Amino acid sequence: MAVQASLNAADLAHIESACAATDTLLDRNYPGDDGSRQPVHTVYVPADKFNSSFAAEWGAQGQAAIDAYGGLEKLGKLLGQDEELAAAVAPRVAAKLASEPIEDLRLDFEDGFGDRGDEAEDAAAVAAGKAVNAAVEAGTAPPFIGIRFKCFEAPTRARGVRTLDLFVSALASAGELPQGLILTLPKVTTVDQVKAMDFAVSRLEEIHGLPAGRLRFEVQVETPQIILSHEGTSPVAQLAHAVPGRISGLHYGTYDYSASLEISAEYQSMEHPVADLAKEVMQLAVAGTGIRLSDGSTNIMPIGEGAESAWALHGRLVRRSLERGYYQGWDLNAAQLPSRFSATYAFYRQGLPAAAVRLRNYVQQTPGAVMDEPATARALANFILRGLVCGAAGAEEVLALTSLDQSQLTKLAHPRLASVSK
Repeated sequence: MAVQASLNAADLAHIESACAATDTLLDRNYPGDDGSRQPVHTVYVPADKFNSSFAAEWGAQGQAAIDAYGGLEKLGKLLGQDEELAAAVAPRVAAKLASEPIEDLRLDFEDGFGDRGDEAEDAAAVAAGKAVNAAVEAGTAPPFIGIRFKCFEAPTRARGVRTLDLFVSALASAGELPQGLILTLPKVTTVDQVKAMDFAVSRLEEIHGLPAGRLRFEVQVETPQIILSHEGTSPVAQLAHAVPGRISGLHYGTYDYSASLEISAEYQSMEHPVADLAKEVMQLAVAGTGIRLSDGSTNIMPIGEGAESAWALHGRLVRRSLERGYYQGWDLNAAQLPSRFSATYAFYRQGLPAAAVRLRNYVQQTPGAVMDEPATARALANFILRGLVCGAAGAEEVLALTSLDQSQLTKLAHPRLASVSK
């Protein structure tokens, strides 16, 4: 006896209706990652210290610091790389320091600038906009660049808004905005502050004739109130949905957050339990939204007699973040660049052979020791793609290992993006 379906068209229509709001929510609020490049780090520098040669100077300083230590291969071994891996990573890091030592740069008008009076900050904000335009025009600007202005708490709100306005207006006066422009809103405590920022950039878009949504911004998670509110809710989980499509990233602020929880200075760290809890909440909050995550910084600088231990610490913390799904972090000194790139490149190069085999087996449907599901295949493709984009591996090397080029990896890592582009 043939089995026939029991539910009729009306039943299906009822189910479709019941799920309509969910469909809208998923389409609007959970678009997934857009497949664009994410920098491996963000460098913060006082706004008035930036010029067109800044990135190259930092690269040279980083290389000089590691040369004085004994070279990049020695650094690699300090960071736990075996001889073969250290030898493979070192020339790639040297090339990176020479060609693109800073991937993302933030000209800082907050802690790194301080209160110098309105006249001085007005002039610096305009000068920063002009300097960024000049660096972009000269081809010396990092791929991603922008400012961090003062927070939207009452004492600094007007100053922060004015600096943001003057900087964006100076950029816009020269024509098209830099492609990799990023704006950073620090010390966020409530959803309302993020809504206020959304209003500010929306108005700037209207005033300067920019496309709606052109001015995205990142939110710095530096206060306990954004993780757990006075009502017992998690404001950070509401941010993406309060201003859909506007937030580009959440950046963890190691020291402000730790100090707010009265962690003594000696124990304030990216790996303190309070940091891990906050970052896990952040990770849950933005899953599927397309908002990127960044870990914080270490204030132990590789300078002087303590350089070796500082490099070892920094490299270990970079690796720790990567293993936990935080693919970006902060760097505060040029001497941190070698350990940033060495640890990052080693992470991807160590994982590349096994990931390539598993992905190739998945794509070619070759029986293997591991039976991966589509979600894991996406993660494998994304891992390899990140390593390729940041310079840890070359295009020909990846193609030989996986039989996939960058466009094919991108389609595997971001299938929804691929379907939308058709």
